[in-house]
Amino acid sequence: MDDHSRGQAFAGPGATSTAGRRQAVADPGPIGGPAAPAARAALLVLADGRFPAGGHAHSGGVEPAVKAGRIRDARDLEAFCRGRLHTTGLTSAGLAAAAALGLDPLALDAAADARTPSPALRATARKLGRQMMRAARSTWPSPELDALAAAFPRGTHQPIVLGLAARCAGLGPEDAAHCAVYESVGGPATAAVRLLSLDPFEATAVLARLAPAMDEVAARAARAARAAREGVGALPAASAPLLDITAQAHAAWPVRLFAS
Repeated sequence: MDDHSRGQAFAGPGATSTAGRRQAVADPGPIGGPAAPAARAALLVLADGRFPAGGHAHSGGVEPAVKAGRIRDARDLEAFCRGRLHTTGLTSAGLAAAAALGLDPLALDAAADARTPSPALRATARKLGRQMMRAARSTWPSPELDALAAAFPRGTHQPIVLGLAARCAGLGPEDAAHCAVYESVGGPATAAVRLLSLDPFEATAVLARLAPAMDEVAARAARAARAAREGVGALPAASAPLLDITAQAHAAWPVRLFAS
């Protein structure tokens, strides 16, 4: 499917121009607005580590960091997670919030590619996107998710699917951003427990100490997503070069516990 055909899938019947698609994005309707009280519990479902989206198989860079000796205890884990939160976490949260607002997924996919220089991480993001798409379509069936799946049969970046799933569940951009930032540190914390035999209470305490920073990053991401209605260049593009480098090396390991 070429870009024009993909755009048609999201434009809907009768909307044949880019201007028409932009108008639809500018006025996403009630689904993309603030979460109604009845939908708030959907946030817990989406953020639950048991949601079958495949994240448990990925360490978020913790496995190579442990092998290199950069993470040895809870203090190191907290420093790693804080750095990840303010870089890849912020970037992912911005993409998720933008998708929850109803911005053009074609533009968001291109923006995600541009913000993911590592080929290994791009492949991981799309694989996780495919897995999340399967879970999301089973949980919250919707034409928007069907259109995204048809436009990207090999998968789009996971934060985009996450944001659209949040939208289809009746959640808003802040909710999607919170899911993304929690995921950016929750997965690594869980991986550290397995890799280091770290006390799970210590790992949970790390996440609790990071909670104020998670709130701050989610708010920044949601603000940026609203600004991105005028262009996706407004989305965060914070980078973590060491994560990119170690992801490439990790992908070549003959034996590893985590997929990434």
